[in-house]
Amino acid sequence: MTGTMHTRPVRDEQHSVGELVGQATEQLSRLVRQEVALAKMELAEKGKRAGRGGGMLGAAGAIAYVGLFALAGTATAALSLVLPVWAAALIVTAVLFVIAGVLAMAGRSQLRRAVPPKPEETLDSVKADVDQIRERAHR
Repeated sequence: MTGTMHTRPVRDEQHSVGELVGQATEQLSRLVRQEVALAKMELAEKGKRAGRGGGMLGAAGAIAYVGLFALAGTATAALSLVLPVWAAALIVTAVLFVIAGVLAMAGRSQLRRAVPPKPEETLDSVKADVDQIRERAHR
């Protein structure tokens, strides 16, 4: 017999569909755990930075608060040389309230940009993983 025999290529390891599904499930589970761990690390780092920044801002605010009292007293004393004391105090108070209003609006704007805190790198990574899984599933 000189005919050619058609043989199917033999893989080194043949797995049943159940085994392949089990492996895929295990790999997907591991991937999800890794993404969750990445999100936790990213949020923890952002939380630490926010905490340090908040602490520094709080300390700066406390010192500035004390300095503001000294400045207000100085400004009132200086204005009282040319105006009645009550008018000098009223002018200084009005200026301080205007400054407070401007700072409050700026702070509110900054807080709006910071909310909601979300792990953007992790979300991008998860989207890339999902896209890759979809691409491989359609092959």
